[in-house]
Parts: sequence; structure tokens; C-alpha cells
Amino acid sequence: MLPRVAAPAHRVHAMSSLSRLSATALLLLLSAGPAVAADPAPPAADDLDTFTLDDSPRQRDLVHPDWFRLSFLDLREDLRAATEAGRRLVVYFGQRHCAYCEALMQVDFGKEDIVEYTRRHFDVIPIDIWSDVELVDLQGRRLTEKAFAERERAQFTPTLVFFDAQGQEVFRLRGYYPPYQFRAGLEYVADEHYRREGFREYLARADVNLAFEPEDLIDDPLFAPPPYMLDRSRFRAERPLVVIFEQGSCHACDVLHTEQIRDPLIRKRLEGFEVVQLDMWGTTPVVATDGRRLTAGQWAQQLGIFYAPTLLFFDEAGREIIRIDSVVRFHRLAAVMDFVLSKDYLAQPYFLRWREERARQEPPPSRARTAGPS
Repeated sequence: MLPRVAAPAHRVHAMSSLSRLSATALLLLLSAGPAVAADPAPPAADDLDTFTLDDSPRQRDLVHPDWFRLSFLDLREDLRAATEAGRRLVVYFGQRHCAYCEALMQVDFGKEDIVEYTRRHFDVIPIDIWSDVELVDLQGRRLTEKAFAERERAQFTPTLVFFDAQGQEVFRLRGYYPPYQFRAGLEYVADEHYRREGFREYLARADVNLAFEPEDLIDDPLFAPPPYMLDRSRFRAERPLVVIFEQGSCHACDVLHTEQIRDPLIRKRLEGFEVVQLDMWGTTPVVATDGRRLTAGQWAQQLGIFYAPTLLFFDEAGREIIRIDSVVRFHRLAAVMDFVLSKDYLAQPYFLRWREERARQEPPPSRARTAGPS
């Protein structure tokens, strides 16, 4: 197992979180013995910087680690070799100028414990989402890396797809995650927790040793007030919908509110949506987009929400178009909103292909200067 500190708390709120802990919880944190092995590790202080990365395209080519498996791109052979070595196959979808891929390589794979654990339990096969090099997939079909990435709906880079010994996908990470959540994802697969519980429940168990004082979500005038009658199954709505699932004591949520949502260009785009904010663990009644009546927490569970904040984008008929359930900054968020608002997904449902085609036609949006934190 990966090294971990005593009392896991993946939802601790930035560096000021300790001030919100009750006295009892603080005593638990200081006096606890080794954590239960099944619990994911908590965030370290330096993980917090990953929420404020500059996600503009990089000018230099990104090189993946030399310990990634040297593959002849026959995934059947890669699966066989990994299984015989007692490891799991991971397909990594990336691109050379991706800021989020760079964060994975430099921050997450910059930690010796993560590298050691990954190499011990997984064989990682890199796939270039723009490459015309041919591969053989797990079913024996031949296609290019580019076509494979599109078929597998690798909507964001990096995307990591984990397979079991039979070649069945058991877990997927879409986008970039800070080290503590990335570690948890690795352990979730390596220890086969996916056989018993969802990743949401696995991460939630990290909170059982700490007690937080109640904390409300950050409100915004753009957010629709309750009651949340989001049913679009019978009558089409006038605007697309974005549902933002958050939780209390969430540093990434704070960054979203104080930086991206404050940005004038982002706010202008948000005006084109019905915007609803929900607590991913909450008991607030909701009528979901398909007409079902349930709580916010139940809906989040059924949708497989495990990361806060997660942004789900629905069309006017209540069909999910795309979701962002990983670290997101200005360029990616703006592009996804343009993808939805333009309705270009009707002709080109693969977001990365659409973004490439659009980049040829016009420059990417430049960030407006705001009075808030940069």
C-alpha cells in the first residue's frame, strides 16, 4: 500500500481546514495510529497548487516517463504480459501540448511513492490521441491511435482506462486529479475495491475519522433557487442546463467560485445556461432531468459523482452531453461551455476533435483580468 498519514481527510478545505475542525476531530488527527489500509490517502499541502494551474496549451512537447511500457501497440499482447506479471493494464490517452497531462507527469508522477506503486501494480500503455499509427485493440480490431481515442470517448486528456485480467474496463479517470485522489484511484483498482463498491463510496470512507463543522456551499446570483424542478423529459427547456455538484470543505470548489466563475467571460457564457448548484451528499429534494424524484445525494450517487466540483451539462431535453469531473481551469471550462452552447456536439460529439477543428478557425479565448485572485 502507499504511504499515508494517520487520519485520512480527502475533503479537508485547503490550508485553513484545521481551523474548522472540532476539538475532538483535532485530537483524533494528532493521536490516531496507522490508518486502515483500505482508506485512500489524504491530500498533502503541495497538492493544493494543482487546482490553480495554467491550463493554456504548452509550447513544448510533453514526454511521458521512460518506465511506461514499450508497446508494439497490440493491446492483447500488452494485456497478456501484464497479467502474467501480476499487474493490471492501463491505457493512458494523452497529447503532447496538454497542460493537464504535464501536471500528471510532473506532480503526480513526480512523487516517488506514486511511481513505485504504479510500476509495481500496472503496465501503462501511452496512446497519442492525434497519432495515425495503427494499433490492435483488445478485440483484435485494427485502427489508428486517433480513432481508438475517439471510439473510447477520451473526451479529456489525460484519460486513464484501467482493465482487469479479462480485458474488461473496471475504472476510468477523466482528466487530471491531484496526487491524493490519483493515489486512491490506483489503490481502488489494485486492491479490487471496484468489485465491492463505487469509487465515490471508497473516497467517502476517508472522512469517517474526522468531524467537520457544518458549512454551506458558496452561493452565487447565477444559480437557480430551489425548488429544483429539472424534469426535461416531457417538455424541452429554453436553455441547456449545467448542474454543479459540490461539497462543503472543498478547496477545489472555492477555487472554481473565486476564480473561474468570477471571470467575466465565464460568467457571460454561464448566462446561456440554467445553472443549478447541488450538494453531492445533500438531502435536498430534486426532480431530476428524467422526471424522477429523489435527493441531491441520491442523484449524485446514481450519476457516479465522486469528485467535487463536478459539472454536468445537459441539453434542453435532459440528455447529458458532457461532464467535467476532474480539475478544471479557464481554457477547458470555457471550451466546454462553447461546445454546448454552440450545439456543435450535434455534428461532432467528440469534444477534442471539435476543439482541434475550432482551433484552426479562431484563436483560443484569452482570460479576462478580474479583481479576484489570479
